[in-house]
Amino acid sequence: MKNISKNLLLCLGAVCLLILSSCVDIADDSEEGLIELGDPGDCIVVDMSVSSEKIELLTELAESFNSGDSEVDGKCVFVRPQKKASGGAMQLLATDWDEEIEGPKPVVWSPAASTWGPILNAKLKSKGEPEMVGEGKPFMLTPLVIAMPEPMAQAMGWPDTAIGWADILDLTQSEEGWAKFGHPEWGEFRLGKTNPNFSTSGLSALIAQTYAATGKSENLTSEDLKREEVIQFGTGVEEAVVHYGDTTLTFLNNWYRADSRGAALSYVSAAAVEEKSVVDYNLGNPDGVLDLGEEPRPPKIPLVAIYPKEGTIYSDNPFFVLDADWVDENEKMGAELFQTFVQKTENQEKVLEFGFRPGNPNVEISDPISAENGLNPDEPRQLLEVPSSEVMVSLLDRWGDQRKGARVTLVVDVSGSMGEFATQDSRDTKLELAKKATLSALDEFKDDDLIGLTIFTTDENATRSIITEVVPVSRFGDQKQRLRQSINGLTPKYGTPLFEVIKTSYSDAVEGYDPTRINAIVVLSDGVNDDGNFDDDNQQLTELINLASIGGEGQISRPVRIFPIAYGQDADSDTLENIAESTSSAVYDASDPRSIEKVFAEVISNF
Repeated sequence: MKNISKNLLLCLGAVCLLILSSCVDIADDSEEGLIELGDPGDCIVVDMSVSSEKIELLTELAESFNSGDSEVDGKCVFVRPQKKASGGAMQLLATDWDEEIEGPKPVVWSPAASTWGPILNAKLKSKGEPEMVGEGKPFMLTPLVIAMPEPMAQAMGWPDTAIGWADILDLTQSEEGWAKFGHPEWGEFRLGKTNPNFSTSGLSALIAQTYAATGKSENLTSEDLKREEVIQFGTGVEEAVVHYGDTTLTFLNNWYRADSRGAALSYVSAAAVEEKSVVDYNLGNPDGVLDLGEEPRPPKIPLVAIYPKEGTIYSDNPFFVLDADWVDENEKMGAELFQTFVQKTENQEKVLEFGFRPGNPNVEISDPISAENGLNPDEPRQLLEVPSSEVMVSLLDRWGDQRKGARVTLVVDVSGSMGEFATQDSRDTKLELAKKATLSALDEFKDDDLIGLTIFTTDENATRSIITEVVPVSRFGDQKQRLRQSINGLTPKYGTPLFEVIKTSYSDAVEGYDPTRINAIVVLSDGVNDDGNFDDDNQQLTELINLASIGGEGQISRPVRIFPIAYGQDADSDTLENIAESTSSAVYDASDPRSIEKVFAEVISNF
């Protein structure tokens, strides 16, 4: 096994000390929640918070451990994992972990990388509170790769030809597009890449492409970032991005759905993901978790992992036993027993079954880290040194200027139900919380982005839809105050013409499409379509999905992605998910209205 760069953990931790407000999550976490493992009885309970890409593995290991005879002070030990976004868990541990909303506070925290330990400690230190984590022992490893459909990779010379970020840039800037490699039918090169302020997959990709621009593998400096050729390199790569996001699962799930329609090569050409994600995808499990009764179905066109020739970075999945006031000594000892258990050879071999590389260097890499699954166990050959804290802060600041611009319409539901209290105990209405979240999210846009605001409701008798373009789509820097004033002034009205407003907003976005930007619509709604006429709902929805679907009217040459937020318990989540999937985007769950600020920030990370 290749060794992790000795500077990786120390430097990446130091980096994030200065970018606490920017980093959110390395793991590509989807739905969060407690895993059912049965009744712990009178055992010592070791609650765990783990990033979602390893929840299935740790659940299986916990079940095995719980069925054994491990004891502390004569009492059995029961391990109970729940999946929680790494950055989200860090924020909760640093502020206020509400067990009623978030589940039990953890004894063990296992984010996707050791990065998050120093971040948490620094946040606590800034408030005058004691540190909560020490050094975490790596549980398993997975490197960042560029995932690409096999035919596209082969067209570029894979596996015989080494491919890297410079080749990606060259293809991005080629007027021929894929015709350069004999495939004009594939069109232009399209890249899937997460937001480095939210995802370490995106952060690692940003580090790697910047090193590629300099020709270095270590000692990246602030002076390097100012070089014109480095700026142009970064800007050029970003121009190929279809959209960003807080999670690579959006790209993997959309790729998988496109593959089922025989359209895998028309979605994105490549995406920066973890190696483990390529394994899951090729085994027919793109999100890495099989639901009850779900059978994996391998894709028609597999992905292959390209290990950038300029170098890459590992994620190490540590175990942090928390030094917190809610963790007693027996729980710590129980956690240490489980940590020893997962390092056993037979359990490290199980790590391989789930697509990771063992954290125990004595366990040899084997299947599924194999050529049959599109991987190369002898890679990565070149590991990159993580830059200093000063350079990383500058790198992220400059990415904010270099990233692809956005053209976004914010569509907000102002129906009567938005005037209801968010929860039984809340004194804020759903609309009041939504306004706060929208105002906060505006800070994530750059001045040159094009942003507009549309609201929708009906008249009092629900006989007429009222769709109002409150602020036309225009340069954000020129209308910040107007947007804020308009959002603050929103009040709840009557019905919910959901389908009509999405259709209207989508048509307007296609008409105003800007090929140099990410074109999208964000729709926040707390209910089902209610325009006073239920008889034509199915017809309206069918027409909307046909209009917005990839390959439908406008989407071939003018792709506009719809990102719905299902807000509150009464939101039509299934329908909103179908609409999102039709445009190869994702629906966001804010069924608990108290989560809307976090969810809205996740949505805006796409731009």
